[in-house]
Amino acid sequence: MKKFLFILSLSLGFISCGENDPSNLIPFITGYWEIKSVEMPDGTLKEFTVNTSVDYITVQGDSGVRKKLMPRLDGSYREFPSSEKFKLVHQNDSLFMFYETPFASWKETVISADEEELAVKNANGIYVYKRFKNLDLKTE
Repeated sequence: MKKFLFILSLSLGFISCGENDPSNLIPFITGYWEIKSVEMPDGTLKEFTVNTSVDYITVQGDSGVRKKLMPRLDGSYREFPSSEKFKLVHQNDSLFMFYETPFASWKETVISADEEELAVKNANGIYVYKRFKNLDLKTE
């Protein structure tokens, strides 16, 4: 019986480690995201109901790019001229996005990511994004 309990607890440990692996978040990061809310370092919450821009994030391997886009009514996007490159680093059971531009460098910790929501934390607070759903008003 002791042997069975040992094997069961060991198996459950391996299963739970896989579920909490921050690398599992990576496939969900790529996509179009609009800001939903920001929790400031002092605890105040700012919610966003309307956004004029969205973030488009792409990940390939251990690096990626974030671009600001402005959705248009015809389903296309106007791209802002700048973009931010980042490196993904898995460290101490966390997933980090390290950014470096000619003007600044910073890091964000990926708190959660799934099909509908992305949450990251940086020095300015906790940012929660929802998956952007394009509104296509084309007329034929």
